[in-house]
Amino acid sequence: MSVQRWAASLAVVGFCVGAAGCAGGSQSPPPAQTTVTQDRPAPPSDGATAPTHEAAIAPTSGVTLAQKSDAALAPMKFDSSRAWDDLRKQVGFGPRPSGSAALNDTRNYILAQLKTAGIDAKQQIFMAMTPLGEMMMSNIIATIPGRRRERIIIASHYDTKRSPNFRFVGASDGASSTAALLELGRALKGRQNEFTIELLFLDGEEAVNWDWRDPDNTYGSRYYVAAAQKANALSSIKALILLDMIGDRDLAIRRDANSTPWLVDIVWDAAARIGQRGVFSNQLTTIEDDHIPFVRAGVPSVDIIDLDYPQWHTAQDDLEHVSARSLQAVGDVVLAAIPDIEKKLAGNRE
Repeated sequence: MSVQRWAASLAVVGFCVGAAGCAGGSQSPPPAQTTVTQDRPAPPSDGATAPTHEAAIAPTSGVTLAQKSDAALAPMKFDSSRAWDDLRKQVGFGPRPSGSAALNDTRNYILAQLKTAGIDAKQQIFMAMTPLGEMMMSNIIATIPGRRRERIIIASHYDTKRSPNFRFVGASDGASSTAALLELGRALKGRQNEFTIELLFLDGEEAVNWDWRDPDNTYGSRYYVAAAQKANALSSIKALILLDMIGDRDLAIRRDANSTPWLVDIVWDAAARIGQRGVFSNQLTTIEDDHIPFVRAGVPSVDIIDLDYPQWHTAQDDLEHVSARSLQAVGDVVLAAIPDIEKKLAGNRE
């Protein structure tokens, strides 16, 4: 991800395996101009992780309409202790840049966790042209069917920055959002969702070179959008919720000016409703991240990210500087926002 001095690019070539087709192309996102303010929202106090909860049980055949309605509205539970285990597992693989054996181990771990949760998943494999030459990358697309075929995507990149000078394990930058995405999948699997939920694990968000420069970044999201456009499947994506860098112990998430205002409002209103106003600040910033290709393609998108993280792209982005409590805060907010997003989208359709 990038702020102010860097720009994201939207060009990629290659092939794919999966539901979405493959395509190349290039676009340019809006220029990034970050507004940085000194006032920080009050951070959450540190404490024990939340107790383990079981996901709500989906209705079975023969239940009444009232029971189905109750199942749809049943509270979803985000278990930060499970998410923390997922985070620690990723960090244990070590540095995970695109094309590495450690990222392949991470990919296999994600696929195994999705299978255990009963969530169908497949890989979208493609070749990306990078400063190091062609590199094979793979997005993971997992699907939780809903009453409608139109999709709400929740996404995270799962690769880490390629660092030539120090060991970078990306506890917040990559592992935190990927861990939260896995746990959100477990929670949403037990709910009767109005819209199909797609969990999208993106490869190649980080630049191959150290600096974030066109076109060396966001390989996975650019490829995914181009493939969806080629397959005429883009219109079925009704919203994108992007998670990135959400593990900071001193969590402070600002409104991103590149995100879609109505979707930002729903997420921030949900945060206020459940007592997370101190984490989800109304201060404004402008971020370039994996949501930009979706925004440019007309998909309503919101980026949930704490870029005000002193350990960003340093050797100190490790387990000592992240917190399960922060994962819980973001997981709870996303789950609280999903029903409101569904209502908004259903109303727009009808």
